Amino acid sequence: MTGTSLRLVAHGHTAALRRARFGTDDGLDEGGLRAALAQAQAGADRRGPLGVHATCLSSPAVAARQTADAFGLLPAIETALADCDYGAWSGRSLEEIAESQPQALHDWLSAPESAPHGGESVSAVRDRVGSWLDEQQESGGRVIAVTHPLVIRVAVVHALGLPMATYRQVDVEPLAVVRLTSRGARWQLRLGAPRAG
Repeated sequence: MTGTSLRLVAHGHTAALRRARFGTDDGLDEGGLRAALAQAQAGADRRGPLGVHATCLSSPAVAARQTADAFGLLPAIETALADCDYGAWSGRSLEEIAESQPQALHDWLSAPESAPHGGESVSAVRDRVGSWLDEQQESGGRVIAVTHPLVIRVAVVHALGLPMATYRQVDVEPLAVVRLTSRGARWQLRLGAPRAG
């Protein structure tokens, strides 16, 4: 079986991400764009932190597409990489929800299968992303996927077969690159420094 090399790239900072707002589709803010361009340039200087890949995919979100563009990538849109649907919470801040719906927020934070906002639960996102990961494992090849921190968190949980609740212990910062590899039997999380020259 052909091996699979998958790099999951978190999009850069947006104003909504900095303000902990749910489900907005805004583009990179000035700092996010500068950081993405700087990371891309640093990668180019050492022949690329992402390497040469045959396929590039992106969440439909503006920030993900702009991050891919900053890296000089031309992605196809993959809806399985979309952020969580936050339903009625979309556009609202974590602070607002904590004030107006404290029990609903508690339920959402403590139970991955909970969706008090009427959108997707975190478990549903894991199921969607997990199905996509399984397809990548079967098809093989080299793929870069630019997506959202939550999507990467649940992808790691699925790939490593961890209990769903552990997604809260996986922190993915903007522009983080997570590498998963597989030869068909199971995924491996690969951590390492970018290769020079």
